[in-house]
Amino acid sequence: MSNVIVEIPQSHRDHLPVKILYVTKAKYDKDWHSTNHTHPFTEILYITKGKGTFVFSNKEVPVTEHDLIVINPNIEHTEKSSPKDPLEYIALGIQGIAFLDPNNSGSQITFYNFKQEQHVYLFYLRQLLEEVQNQKEDYEIIIHNILEILLLKMMRKREFTLEKTSAQKINKDIAFIKNYIKLNFRENINLDTLAEAGHINKYYLAHSFKKLVGVSPIEYLIQTRIRESKILLETTNYPISNIAAITGFSSQSFFAQSFKRVTNLSPSQYRNLKSAKNNKTKRAKRK
Repeated sequence: MSNVIVEIPQSHRDHLPVKILYVTKAKYDKDWHSTNHTHPFTEILYITKGKGTFVFSNKEVPVTEHDLIVINPNIEHTEKSSPKDPLEYIALGIQGIAFLDPNNSGSQITFYNFKQEQHVYLFYLRQLLEEVQNQKEDYEIIIHNILEILLLKMMRKREFTLEKTSAQKINKDIAFIKNYIKLNFRENINLDTLAEAGHINKYYLAHSFKKLVGVSPIEYLIQTRIRESKILLETTNYPISNIAAITGFSSQSFFAQSFKRVTNLSPSQYRNLKSAKNNKTKRAKRK
């Protein structure tokens, strides 16, 4: 019997200058309508199931299982799911870096497919989810190390580099709360709910959120619900009472009151206006 000892040289490479802001798992349902949005940080989406399209810069790119999408900071985008094969994905919010692809110069959104290596990447992504969900001792250190391994393995497999982003002060707590609202706006949410979800003092949350975002957390929640309700008013024949319930409003009257305050129109007026514009556009095209 012989022992083979392999000496491992000391690495002179510094750790990646990254911070993980959130890890979430999302699944589309029949009432999910994603709207255009931006993040002041990099976001990674890994499609675990389903099909759909990724929308940005007036483009729609088909996406499917094991596609990985990198969205650099401040790029407006959204996702659309196939009704027959709903999208499911894991999303990471990452502060401190942007991705540069030498084969796709100038692009701020990059697409990869990791079908052949899915077991590797899903392992690390699921480890991140498990650590964040359980939050056991020193989980912050563990998730940072897992993230760094994941990024280094991606760099080894695909030709791209990481660029340190400008020293922009992004509040980790606020980024988490905004994402929480995006995923859970249909639920019964108040300031206490948000503070408990983020493990934040609610008075600190209210003050910091207003300072960084410009509106209170609850106003941000209402605006998110209004954006979703606009899509339903434009694209469905659902009764307004149903739309109020789907988008998380406690009553139709509160929905109507909030909608008019934000848009200066009642929900019915908004639907009729959009319907008239669409009919006018169709008639013009037929001519």
